[in-house]
Amino acid sequence: MVRLSLHGDHQGFTEDNQLINDIVYRIEEERGYESREDLLSPGFFQMDLNRHADATLIASTEGWETISALEPDEAHRAELERRHALLKSADPHARRERAGQLVFAADQFIISPSRSTESISPGSAAVENLRTIIAGYHWFTDWGRDAMISLEGLTLTTGRVSEARQILRSFSDYIRDGLIPNLFSEGQDEGRYDTADATLWFFHAVDCYLAYTQDWSTLKTLLPKLLDIVEHHMRGTRFGIRVDPEDGLLSQGDQGYALTWMDAKYGEWIVTPRRGKAVEINALWYNALCLLAKWVEFQLEDKEKTQQLKICADRTRRSFNRRFWNATQGYLYDVIDGEVGDDTACRPNQIFAIALPNPILDEIYWKPVFETVRRLLLTPVGLRTLEPKHGDYKLKYHGDLMARDSSYHQGTVWPWLIGPFIDAWLKMIPEDKLEARQLLENFLDRHLTDACVGSISEIFDAEEPFAPRGCVAQAWSVAEILRSWVKAF
Repeated sequence: MVRLSLHGDHQGFTEDNQLINDIVYRIEEERGYESREDLLSPGFFQMDLNRHADATLIASTEGWETISALEPDEAHRAELERRHALLKSADPHARRERAGQLVFAADQFIISPSRSTESISPGSAAVENLRTIIAGYHWFTDWGRDAMISLEGLTLTTGRVSEARQILRSFSDYIRDGLIPNLFSEGQDEGRYDTADATLWFFHAVDCYLAYTQDWSTLKTLLPKLLDIVEHHMRGTRFGIRVDPEDGLLSQGDQGYALTWMDAKYGEWIVTPRRGKAVEINALWYNALCLLAKWVEFQLEDKEKTQQLKICADRTRRSFNRRFWNATQGYLYDVIDGEVGDDTACRPNQIFAIALPNPILDEIYWKPVFETVRRLLLTPVGLRTLEPKHGDYKLKYHGDLMARDSSYHQGTVWPWLIGPFIDAWLKMIPEDKLEARQLLENFLDRHLTDACVGSISEIFDAEEPFAPRGCVAQAWSVAEILRSWVKAF
């Protein structure tokens, strides 16, 4: 419920209960939804305006006791002080130029969820400090994948390390069968686990957190769960997620599910099923094995377990480079051993084979992969999800739900992918930070006043003028551009 109140001279509310007929919602009409209705207006506010007096309209979801606690000018000052504190806590480079606006945008995604704590382990820190990340406004709840990818940019880059710890520990308490939740449906306390990559991104998020904090006590708490995750993946867990004993590569796929981040589904139709051995899933798996081997060696001093993990990682890397390199096309297969063999579609997922902290791809292949992604997929607002010459390529994300889902990962640009692209860029050309920064500057110049002012959209059309689409404010879009901006100094 939204509560409204007016502060000023001779203010008041007039009740008239006017019926306004046939309101048209243009965007809903374009999306193929019900788009017309009659609305009842209960009335209107009115007040006298004076050159020398303040006039304030307050809209809030808080209770009246909270709304009335501060006068409007006091509330305004308090908010300015809060925003000043947010900027002061952030990385100095995050305060520069338009990037400072992203610090404020990041704040909007970090929330205390409404779900109960009954399913969390007794005594967990999560019971007292349950924090999570909303994936996007105004449609999404909290998603495991989005939260783990966004964690560095939203919390660590902005100096909110305690909230980063709370988010990691909260998600760790929902691990089931070696998986963190894909998402929490609205109003539900238990998560859905239909994801092959969210759990692997969890390792990456922990690594980012440790790089900022050196909080080894938290690592010690999480290590048994991280070991359990790897063991579940080795022997096989839900949704066909398992290591192939023949080559050490991670396979995934179950009928009726889209388990990677390219997860569009319309009815029973999985638009990009990607069942088999997906390129970024195996890059993430290798990264997780390398990180766990390092942590086990450092924390547990278990030489035998460390050696086992290193052997598994090395086998995965050798198999990956033998199997994923597409010599004919000069880039990486998107999926191998899939339902129709090896998928030659040029997609951005291959960039993670270079971009992650422990790159699985041998350096001899870095340049052709990077240059292919740069030439075919890079736009001023992110990476296309499919090369333009592919038969399934879609120019625009528009139309009814089926049309939109069919283009969601078939060309549509995702701005969060700028992050791993710049990671790969700076690995290959570490001295070329200026050009990387200019790419981000151009992005911020052209988009921060579009859609949701001061934030970054979920997606964009694949071609000029790159119209913003989807959620008007997306967590990983904000997070990855802010993180990359700081890294490019």
